[in-house]
Amino acid sequence: MSKHIATVADAAHLTDLELAFEDNRLAAQLYGDYDQNLALIEQRLEVAATPRGNHILLRGRVSGVDQARRALESLYAALEEGRHVDIGDVDAVIRMIETEDSQLTLPTLEKKGRVRMATIATRKAAIVARTPAQDAYMRAMERNELVFGAGPAGTGKTYLAVAHAASLLERGDIARIILSRPAVEAGERLGFLPGDMKEKVDPYLRPLYDALYDMMRAEVVERAIVAGTIEIAPLAFMRGRTLPNAAIILDEAQNTTSMQMKMFLTRLGENSKMIVTGDPSQIDLPRGERSGLVEALELLDGVEGIHVTRFTDRDVVRHALVARIVRAYEAKSARPKSAT
Repeated sequence: MSKHIATVADAAHLTDLELAFEDNRLAAQLYGDYDQNLALIEQRLEVAATPRGNHILLRGRVSGVDQARRALESLYAALEEGRHVDIGDVDAVIRMIETEDSQLTLPTLEKKGRVRMATIATRKAAIVARTPAQDAYMRAMERNELVFGAGPAGTGKTYLAVAHAASLLERGDIARIILSRPAVEAGERLGFLPGDMKEKVDPYLRPLYDALYDMMRAEVVERAIVAGTIEIAPLAFMRGRTLPNAAIILDEAQNTTSMQMKMFLTRLGENSKMIVTGDPSQIDLPRGERSGLVEALELLDGVEGIHVTRFTDRDVVRHALVARIVRAYEAKSARPKSAT
């Protein structure tokens, strides 16, 4: 728990707020190595954060100081719960607080409390939302039978979908996980690759394997694949099937045709959940072929039981440079083409 020692405002509309944290060890973790967590809070919220043992003196504009207080209290609460806090968690809390405040339409005198972000827990890992869109996406997967996650690379669309599926399997809410991608780059014709069918498609489906191994122990994943509890297959293998009691994920869905998308969506069986992810700006289909993902997002908008989360470059949680790269490409595509 933290407590406020004193709040003092001056004539320049700046305010001082002193926070005290009970556990010195947790306070040191809260500050980060070489106070890097405090440095990020200072930079992003335009406040001064001066640590004095287990006390922190915040100084800045009233709004910035209040946001810094909420960020620090949220992060300290996570440490009290036994969670690790790193610079990514600090960034995530700040994003959530800034979004929460930007959505207020009326002034309020109510003091805002700690930020509580959606969490997906598996036996191997606990995944906490790092952006408001991730938070909405994670909550939507719990509440809806069909969820679309659309947006640029690096936003966690596929990773969070696999994490959610792994948590459902471990809780016993489903009996199996089915992961699929359209093999567009290989034209769905994999015969020229060496090896049996598994060896042919494994490299293309590697990102799905990587996410699974992050959520579950390797030996558990391998046993589940052998037993058929986890199935990883090209989209073409879904035709003619009904998939009950399963978490079904379609990745890279922007590379489905309209017919493929309709085929996939109609595989949904009883007590199943389906998650479709893709980036509409990265379509590899032949020229003139409409993306099944783009069409589905238009046709199914507002249908009961279906939720769409749209990610943007602001939700990129990889290296900060990735967000800037995405932004640059989006700006180029938005510019009108010059006449020839």
